[in-house]
Amino acid sequence: MADKPPEYLSPYVLAAKQFGGGFATLLWASVETQEARFGAFARATPLKGVSVLDVGCGRADLLDYLRRTGHTPAEYIGIEAVPDLADAAERGGATVLRKDFIAEPRCLFTGSDVVLISGAINTVKDVAFYDTLRRAYDAAAQHLVFNFLNSPYLAGAKHLHWRDPAKVVAFCQKFCPHIQHWSDYLHGDITIKLSKRAD
Repeated sequence: MADKPPEYLSPYVLAAKQFGGGFATLLWASVETQEARFGAFARATPLKGVSVLDVGCGRADLLDYLRRTGHTPAEYIGIEAVPDLADAAERGGATVLRKDFIAEPRCLFTGSDVVLISGAINTVKDVAFYDTLRRAYDAAAQHLVFNFLNSPYLAGAKHLHWRDPAKVVAFCQKFCPHIQHWSDYLHGDITIKLSKRAD
């Protein structure tokens, strides 16, 4: 990563200077809200026994959650650009690509069955947000499942962006024939699943 991180990574890099690879560097409100999002992923598509790419994996807390809840994937790969977080993920047994998926979108193409993005696109502006969705969908063999902030309720910090779900779904409908979404697990957040084939 360059000496001066891009704007979308700066909040994490600054947090890492204070908290290292600790939970606070993830900038989640709490473990409970993080796990609510993970639970939505596990509900959206079977993850046990498939290959999973976790985009912006942080400390690979998702892998730990999946193991604890009986959804252990056959293969787990994380992408993480913040060194302290990547170090923590590797200490937990994760395979990590130390890449910036916005600057280097080719790293998304790992051949994984399911591509997951939890919170990692809440700090990017619209062009990068939509470009990432399209590339991540292309990279997924079966499904792309992602969450994002869908109201100002959880987007109070200046580095966070929220989106209108209707606009995001309309964009995804241009290239994906099978779309599902859930917003009943956490006020201010939504999970969308894009599938190459109908379930």
